[in-house]
Amino acid sequence: MVALGILIRLEAKPDKVTEVESMLQHALQQVKGDVSTIAWHALRIGPTSFAVFDAFEDEAGRQAHWDTYSKPLEAAAPELFAGPPTVDFVDILGAKLPGA
Repeated sequence: MVALGILIRLEAKPDKVTEVESMLQHALQQVKGDVSTIAWHALRIGPTSFAVFDAFEDEAGRQAHWDTYSKPLEAAAPELFAGPPTVDFVDILGAKLPGA
């Protein structure tokens, strides 16, 4: 059962949009091997606005994912983003997933 998530909102510097898109595409390749991540989505919200949403079965999986991927995000932030990413640890109230 999917119960927990992480919602990250990112605002790219106007001249770094292509780099942010590339970073998110690369992140998808990395997270495909993460067995604790039930779902992972990279979103474009606006011309320079992006988000990432991850879903997990339990707190251990969410924390392991965050421990692995938060440092590269923090390292990229000053160069790519107009401000620090907004990170929310969320509870999932309902979900429809393939095979469910």
